[in-house]
Amino acid sequence: MDSFFFNITDTKYKTTKLFENKNSHITRVDISNSIVFLDIDLENNEDMQFPIKNLDRMVVISSIKDGAFSLNDHIKNEEFKSKKDDVNIFSSSRQNFTLNIKKDKRTKIFILFIADFFLKRYLSGKKTEPLDFLYNKIQGEISLELVNSQPIDALSLYIISKTLNSKEHLSMNSIRYEHNIMEFIIHRFSLLDICEDEINEEEFQIAKKAKSYLLKNYVSPPTIHDLAHHCATNESKLKIVFKQVYKMTIYNYVQKLRLEKANLLLKDKVLNIGEIAKDVGYKHQGHFSKLFFETYGVYPKDLLKN
Repeated sequence: MDSFFFNITDTKYKTTKLFENKNSHITRVDISNSIVFLDIDLENNEDMQFPIKNLDRMVVISSIKDGAFSLNDHIKNEEFKSKKDDVNIFSSSRQNFTLNIKKDKRTKIFILFIADFFLKRYLSGKKTEPLDFLYNKIQGEISLELVNSQPIDALSLYIISKTLNSKEHLSMNSIRYEHNIMEFIIHRFSLLDICEDEINEEEFQIAKKAKSYLLKNYVSPPTIHDLAHHCATNESKLKIVFKQVYKMTIYNYVQKLRLEKANLLLKDKVLNIGEIAKDVGYKHQGHFSKLFFETYGVYPKDLLKN
């Protein structure tokens, strides 16, 4: 069985047209011998199938702006469906699946394949780090597994657009591609929640209950006292176990939720920045823009322009 990776014959990146017809295309881009992505842009397409067979261990990130697709795992005879506005992360250590692109008027999909030996370069030795967590997962025998599913956001679309437009530059395309892909990986992996095994069930449930409540009330969050009462614990224990499980304070988690929601609203391009700031709980637009830039490295106004 051939490797999915190792398709570069010289020192530069390689592009391969898997399908091309008028304004439609499916392009494979090998950035290096460990990073590959598919740029799928189709109009009025019929159902299409592409087998993916190899011996590699990989993580797959799919982002769907328009259309839908599924991955059929032939080892477990299981189908994983992905629809418009999904960003899904899959892991696999024994590839034997088919990419099925569904018939649609418009299909725009970005699928990134990351080999385990790429992840290995950046391991931290901490099993709760996203790279370590995913690397260790695919060292087992996994045919195909859905690790995480979240809605697409403005920043993801912005980075994907930058990546696809790298081909327009006349020089250093390969390093531009890899720089943008690294930015995309960092953003998507940072959204994963990974808990330590050492945390006991009672503590985990307290943190989980607090998180669930904050997810519904982050615009006007409760005080620590009220949140502790809701979780049937005391303030001190709540703060300790929440930080232990989610690696951040309750205050920082609220900020994270607000900015993630703002990122989603920016994608829709319906509200202006002031309205978005107010909608997620910030009174001052300038403060919101500053926090957004500190978190994502780009100002909200730049995402609206994209």
